[in-house]
Amino acid sequence: MKQIFSLQNPFIKQLVQLKDKSRERKKTGLFLIEGQRELSLALKGHYAIETILFLPELISESQISPLVSPETELIEISKEVFQKLAYRDTTEGVIAIAKCKSHDLETIHFATKNPLILIAEAPEKPGNIGALLRTADAANVDAVIIANPKSDLYNPNIIRSSVGCVFTKQIALGSTSEIIDFLKTRHINIYCAALQASVHYNTQDYAQSTAIVVGTEATGLSDEWIKNATQNIIIPMQGEIDSMNVSVAAGILIFEAKRQRNFN
Repeated sequence: MKQIFSLQNPFIKQLVQLKDKSRERKKTGLFLIEGQRELSLALKGHYAIETILFLPELISESQISPLVSPETELIEISKEVFQKLAYRDTTEGVIAIAKCKSHDLETIHFATKNPLILIAEAPEKPGNIGALLRTADAANVDAVIIANPKSDLYNPNIIRSSVGCVFTKQIALGSTSEIIDFLKTRHINIYCAALQASVHYNTQDYAQSTAIVVGTEATGLSDEWIKNATQNIIIPMQGEIDSMNVSVAAGILIFEAKRQRNFN
């Protein structure tokens, strides 16, 4: 088995770039996965794993073996190398190199005639994206679409905050115009969380094909979404402010749709 114990190893330096630089991930088509649960979910999501690096003090070769395919290279690394590559403070001793997937809109396929989709426009904080993905996973929505993305999907903080849901949900990226065309072509109703010309969210029927669209907490949704909505909806606030965390708002709206569908 191959072993790497030096921080000066060129391969390790390349992996540090993969961890830290979106540009490097896009150039190589590779990214890092840290943690046994995250790696297991990536395998469940049919990601191709090229290499697994492990720290024997934290995880044994026998524990890793169920995660290793014949095509996967296994490398033992030192504590210093692992700490250089690890993103989390607490970790499990395993880091994998995986191939990125395509997230074009045309990769989305619906198994039902009335899909439920969560759309987020221009979310900036990786932590918010991860929380949205966890919300989408909890409700088992059919797809998540990110409009005008500001962060790359394989940012380590998105992987961490999504707890690996990024690997198991159908996720597509596109411009607002592209996504609106995608929805209208498929006759999917568009419900936009917005203050303008809105009705209370629980007055609408989400049993048919539905896209719930949320914007940023700072600026909300762009005019293009507002103008193309089937209906703009609002969560009535009873406090002093008129907004809440985007993943919380998304959760309220999505689970109302699930309630109307009898949680199917």
